[in-house]
Amino acid sequence: RMVLLACGPFTPSDGVAFEPLSDLLEVVARDRPDVCVLFGPFLDAKHEQVESCKLLSSFSDVFRLCLRTIIEGTRGAGCQLVLVPSLRDVSHDFVYPQPPFPCQDLPKEDRA
Repeated sequence: RMVLLACGPFTPSDGVAFEPLSDLLEVVARDRPDVCVLFGPFLDAKHEQVESCKLLSSFSDVFRLCLRTIIEGTRGAGCQLVLVPSLRDVSHDFVYPQPPFPCQDLPKEDRA
C-alpha cells in the first residue's frame, strides 16, 4: 500500500489560487497512491486575504472550489481521499474534537 500525506495550507500567502494544491495533485496523478490524506487548513484563518477581509467569495465558496479541485484532480488516480480539518480552517467549526467536513453538496459516489 502507498499512502500520501500532505499538510496545508494549500495556497500561496499572496492569493487563493491553490497552486500548491495543483502541484500536489500532479504528484497524486503520477504516483497513484492507494490513500491520500490531506490535513488542513484548506483556507487558513491566518491567510493574508482572510485576515484583511479581501476575499472576493465567501469562505464556504472558496472551500467548495478547493474540494472540487481535489476531487477532480484525484478521480482518475483511483485513490481514497481522507480530508482532515484543521482548527485554522475558516470554513469549518473550530472546536475540538474536529467534526468531519459536511459533504451534502457532493455526489453520492464521491462520499465515503
